[in-house]
Amino acid sequence: MIGKTYAIVGASGYIAPRHMQAMRDTGGTLCAAHDPNDSVGIMDRYFPKASFFTEFERFDRHIDKLKRDDTPIDILSVCSPNYLHDAHIRFGLRSGMDVVCEKPLVLNPWNVDALQEMERESSKRVYTILQLRLHPQLIALRKMVQQAPADKVFDVDLTYITPRGYWYYASWKGDVAKSGGIATNIGIHFFDVLQWVFGYPTESVVHVHTHDRAAGFFGCPKARIRWFLSINPELSNSETNRSMTVDGKRWDFSQGFTDLHTESYKAILNGNGFAMDDARHSIDIVHKIRNGKPVGAKGDYHPLAAKPLHKHPFT
Repeated sequence: MIGKTYAIVGASGYIAPRHMQAMRDTGGTLCAAHDPNDSVGIMDRYFPKASFFTEFERFDRHIDKLKRDDTPIDILSVCSPNYLHDAHIRFGLRSGMDVVCEKPLVLNPWNVDALQEMERESSKRVYTILQLRLHPQLIALRKMVQQAPADKVFDVDLTYITPRGYWYYASWKGDVAKSGGIATNIGIHFFDVLQWVFGYPTESVVHVHTHDRAAGFFGCPKARIRWFLSINPELSNSETNRSMTVDGKRWDFSQGFTDLHTESYKAILNGNGFAMDDARHSIDIVHKIRNGKPVGAKGDYHPLAAKPLHKHPFT
């Protein structure tokens, strides 16, 4: 199925251009966009004729007018800040649209239950973007794990460092109540892949969880996993910024991200998109991390977890 019509919330955000490209690449048309920030010149590259609103109320009225004029929007793409996803998904369902939502789908496990009830009542569908499940290297890794002996347990180290400047802490991303913190904002799609490949963690230990990093250990049915995430540029090393080692072998997934949103949209349009239940495990995992008490560098911890902590730049 192609040729769908779209609306988008969060049009000025970092990830919105990938959604716009996916809409265009699959033959869709963006009809309406909303963001409180009007720095949306990127729309000229994809859909210069789309209506744009900085006030949600006017955006809402426009969507309703299209619906009453018998030209309803098919799909709402949600690229807004994490804490608004739940409300914007609800808006999409109430307005008669299917919804495609960026990660994290929501911040808390119980939000999934409430949205699923609303989804059933609306007869519309909610999809989420779990693009790493479409990455060729990670598909190959999952196949290798599935073909391993039943009693095989792998030793895994995951390292993901994506440097960010001080602006990060001043934005909604630096507010745990709005972003869910480091583990949620930059880690949730990796946690989704880890549980997808190695099974849902039966043991989870949080070693560090601060403003600029998080580290911990998962005991999964098929792996012992030490993980480390950070936005601190002082911890950055081009050799290890984005890597996973499995029994000492490095699996490189630093490339191949460019078209994964387009592939995600193709799957959705073909009826094979990722539903809310697919996102549930990762939401459970990050919720437990966010509410767990860090134990420090004890036990089986990632080597970078022992690095000296840095003071928050705004304290």
